[in-house]
Amino acid sequence: MKILVPVKRVIDAYVSIRVKSDGSGVDTNNVKMSLNPFCEIALEEAIRLKEAGTASEVVLVSVGSGDIDTVIRSGLAMGADRAIRVDAEDDLEPLAIAKILKHVVEQEEAGLVITGKQSIDGDNNQTGQMLSALLDWPQATFASEVALDGSDAKVTREIDGGLETVALSLPAVVTTDLRLNEPRYPTLPNIMKAKKKPLDVIALADTGVDATKRNTVVNVSPPEERSAGIMVESVEQLIDKLKNEAKVI
Repeated sequence: MKILVPVKRVIDAYVSIRVKSDGSGVDTNNVKMSLNPFCEIALEEAIRLKEAGTASEVVLVSVGSGDIDTVIRSGLAMGADRAIRVDAEDDLEPLAIAKILKHVVEQEEAGLVITGKQSIDGDNNQTGQMLSALLDWPQATFASEVALDGSDAKVTREIDGGLETVALSLPAVVTTDLRLNEPRYPTLPNIMKAKKKPLDVIALADTGVDATKRNTVVNVSPPEERSAGIMVESVEQLIDKLKNEAKVI
């Protein structure tokens, strides 16, 4: 069975975000870019399934310009077998991404799609669900455990009330949560091997997808700076301020 793992390049999770002076977006000039953390988790799970003998191939797919190839190579260094990049703008909307992924999934005849539940830049949490609907495949979101058994899958999901276990018939779409696994660090030999692994590029026009944007960003602004805290001398003073100033009790 072939597993397809969509991945995205984002600003590194440990970088302080800066908003452009004109409010048109986030400044990405000279900023460290990395593989989206949830995508790393999805890739790690796919690699583990292959290592367990339940998958035959792990294929990365990403949408964007050639600037993202470095991040794709980092995914190949983790252990993916090959990669596909759909050449397009780097900031397409989730629906367009889902339609592109549908095309790739059908071309690759993948038996399972494992994707991060969201990217840390837009935090939309939409692409996996949209892809499932477009493919008419069952889905399991926010997975904290995945087990495959032939043509069936059992996925434990993290929900507000605790954990929920669902059974799926493959092919299916699974989106990953933080507690599913801890991604591995690529070794130097694997980093060198990744440079020779196949990375195919597909033109957006070849997918037949209309990627026209439906939303317009009006303005981007940083959150207001928090005011400095104060020290209180007693529990009574703390309660008084919570009641009369903070209005929280």
